[in-house]
Amino acid sequence: MCGRLTQYRGIHDFVDTLSMPNVWRNNVGDQPLSRYNVAPTTSVAVLRMDITGPRADLVRWGWRPHWATDRAAPINARVEKVAHGPFFRAIWPHRAITPVDGWYEWVDGGGSKKQPYYIRRRDGRPALCATIGQFEGTDHDGFVIITADAQGGLVDVHDRRPVVLSPDLAVEWIAAGMPSEHAEQMVLNLGEPAEAFEWYRVGTAVGNVRNQGPELILPAQ
Repeated sequence: MCGRLTQYRGIHDFVDTLSMPNVWRNNVGDQPLSRYNVAPTTSVAVLRMDITGPRADLVRWGWRPHWATDRAAPINARVEKVAHGPFFRAIWPHRAITPVDGWYEWVDGGGSKKQPYYIRRRDGRPALCATIGQFEGTDHDGFVIITADAQGGLVDVHDRRPVVLSPDLAVEWIAAGMPSEHAEQMVLNLGEPAEAFEWYRVGTAVGNVRNQGPELILPAQ
């Protein structure tokens, strides 16, 4: 996952996908997010639970532990290591969902510029990405998206992909009290398959993070 995504629907559309009857604390706003080129280190809408119930917040994309000052904050965590490695140990218990309309990958076609592709669910629903993070209301807050090996035709676009959960599993993922072992098995084995997604070439304008707008996700001519 190269690190660019879209969140253009409103937070209510994302929440409705989960079909949870609870009242959500909405710290994002009611208007469509209208973000077609979301870059790392910027604030992204995430869905999670705390002691007061479900909530939607804007959280910085990227996190590192306080002792890892010698590297940039990662934006993704490999599913094979995330539950046991020391780097993400502090935030592994703090689970969230990053709802996205889609994400971009760049493919090296041998020319001077890489070809961007846009990936989204075939059924048009938001992709509910398994996420962990620090959500304490401080300057150190941030999150990472869990990624797995790509499958099927997605391998031709990129060798990694976000772990996308079905709505039922996404609700279970953010529920309080889930054992660590169960959470690990969920992201290792129950992510949506490659067949759930479609991908196509888009224009190179998405390479500039200052470019925004729905034209970025249109198929390239």
